[in-house]
Amino acid sequence: MPRRDPDLTLPDLTLPDLTGRRALVTGASDGIGLGIATRLAAAGAEVVMPVRDQGKGEAAADRIRDHHPTARLRLESLDLSSLASVAALGARLRADGAPLHLLVNNAGVMTPPERQVTEDGFELQLGTNHLGHVALTAHLLPLLRAGGARVVSQTSIAARGGGMHWEDLQWERGYDAMGAYRQSKIALALFALELDRRSTDAGWGVTSALAHPGVAPTSLLSARPEMGRSRATSSRRVIQWLSDRGVLVGTAHSAALPALLAATSPEGGSFFGPQGWGHAGGRPGSTPLWRPLRTGDAERLWAVSQELVGVSLG
Repeated sequence: MPRRDPDLTLPDLTLPDLTGRRALVTGASDGIGLGIATRLAAAGAEVVMPVRDQGKGEAAADRIRDHHPTARLRLESLDLSSLASVAALGARLRADGAPLHLLVNNAGVMTPPERQVTEDGFELQLGTNHLGHVALTAHLLPLLRAGGARVVSQTSIAARGGGMHWEDLQWERGYDAMGAYRQSKIALALFALELDRRSTDAGWGVTSALAHPGVAPTSLLSARPEMGRSRATSSRRVIQWLSDRGVLVGTAHSAALPALLAATSPEGGSFFGPQGWGHAGGRPGSTPLWRPLRTGDAERLWAVSQELVGVSLG
């Protein structure tokens, strides 16, 4: 089966004019995050790109400007696995005082073969994918409230099953790489739902929505020596093969669209994802909440997460 021409076959989305709006996208230096940042910049938004690797961030900004020379971009330093780094970014942006109109909690890590911990001692996936974004949202909350912002948190199709590992949140008594990844994405989704509920109750003026990208060939399952993975997983190679041929799964381009729809949809809605077979690819649209996201765990998670990161969301 021949490879398809992505420019001819991919679903697309028309974004509204975002001139005068300010957005922050985590994980914007490659993959889905780069796609989200590119489209927001093309629509006129000023895009803050906090990255861990400055060289990679500069290369990503150059790629955006190659296609959109007038793009307004701001590179910042951020390591979501370090609460000190998150706090420092929050302090810099609050000192500027410019309101934020959109926050996309997109960055993440996936399935290191052996258990690893963050700088603060959290299991790496819970600490990076969930707790880092909880802390970031908390530090940015004054700017989000000032901008009447929408917060979009990126969960994963892996979160369709499983649940919170309450008896051992940090996976210290037996590490399961996929179980820990699934928990981190369920946790971020529950946090997003609770953020929207609390903002509505307290009148913060912030809306919170969820998105998932389906299945696409991104760097999550690529070779990541820093995580103990010397080469791409077999799953990553299969996903790439299917994506190249337009079979079942999406691409890095199509995988960015649900988050973009969640960020800009005038109709509102709480959860967006691909509408193709198995929700692995296809056009973006509204999606019913999965079973693990309909539990009563959101309020408990809200309290535990704030205690762990040491920052209050009110």
